[in-house]
Amino acid sequence: MLYALFFIAYDGVGFLANYNFAMTKTFVLAPDSFKESMTAQQACQAMQRGLQRVFPEAEYIHVPMADGGEGTVDALVAAAQGERLSCTVSGPLLAQKVETYFGLIDQGKTAVIEMAKANGIHLLEPSLRNPLLTTTFGTGEMIKLALDQGVSKIIIGLGGSVTNDAGMGMAQALGVRFLDAQGQPVTQGGGQLHHIFQMDLSGLDVRLQQVELVIASDVNNPLYGENGASQVFGPQKGASPEMVQQLDQNLAYFANLVQYQRQLDYAHVAGAGAAGGLGFGLMTFAGAKIRSGVEIIIEEIRLAEKIEQADYVLTGEGGIDFQTKFGKTPYGVAQVAKRLNKPVIACAGAIGKGIEELYTEGFTAIFGIVDGACDLQMALSHGEQNLARTCENIARLLAMR
Repeated sequence: MLYALFFIAYDGVGFLANYNFAMTKTFVLAPDSFKESMTAQQACQAMQRGLQRVFPEAEYIHVPMADGGEGTVDALVAAAQGERLSCTVSGPLLAQKVETYFGLIDQGKTAVIEMAKANGIHLLEPSLRNPLLTTTFGTGEMIKLALDQGVSKIIIGLGGSVTNDAGMGMAQALGVRFLDAQGQPVTQGGGQLHHIFQMDLSGLDVRLQQVELVIASDVNNPLYGENGASQVFGPQKGASPEMVQQLDQNLAYFANLVQYQRQLDYAHVAGAGAAGGLGFGLMTFAGAKIRSGVEIIIEEIRLAEKIEQADYVLTGEGGIDFQTKFGKTPYGVAQVAKRLNKPVIACAGAIGKGIEELYTEGFTAIFGIVDGACDLQMALSHGEQNLARTCENIARLLAMR
């Protein structure tokens, strides 16, 4: 009888220990979006659903992340309890109008803009994507609308573009005139850069001189060349091999013109090639400074303060591979957690080559979420349930500790 009671008591202690684990553990959920599958906020919710099946009483801190691309505005507005301002601007093709929004944070002192919300690749069907024609004019219109709000700082995320115009359209929207050899205005698109003979900045919005403009970029590419905007990103924006060569030559021509006429040389600055050279254009015409997008997000949302409370940190995005360490969201999260000695578990829709390099960079474990062989569309449409299931399995492993 005493023997039996001993084991009942022992089992009860085990039960209480597990129950106490569920009650006291804190999970920080800090994923980026899983592109074309779920937003960062939806990913947070899916992670929690899976973990809660094992730890229903644990504390869950949602920190939807971004790195300058999709979700940047929403991440900062949510973290800072800011607001969204709706607007209508020009789309990737000038005749196209887009209903979109930008964010205001810091009691209205800082505007947050995603260029992709005006001139993103998702706004054009594949058959209409042509970087010879697409423009960043709508992004310039959004900057102007932010200036109308009297802000002192503008953060611009550059991921997800369908443009390759070096920011010419953006500059035109802010008052710069680009003229050909006959003194006539040059039309829109990356295919027109080589026609520019003269730049007239007399009409450039003077309010740009009173604001701090920060570029949030998730890439380090220069403007042109083998690793430049056209060669690396042109094909996914609809450029044929011949178009890629033309676009690259146009960017080189434009950079040389800027250097000659304005004595500015930003072509080889890391990130100048972001968003088809918009990084270059913002530095050249708006005096912008470029920074890692994920670093900006980490600072603005005070990620370190949140991770300090955590027992476990979960992050992730659509794909993780050796390139993740070059400024992607999961890497940024892992670096913060590493400094605070917190374990980091990452989930990915697809795991590529070289992830073993990440285990020395703060990652504790990396899990793929796809359930068996399936086509891309099925993987995207089942993303939330796959992520929830994977997080449940992660939780069951943690519960054994």
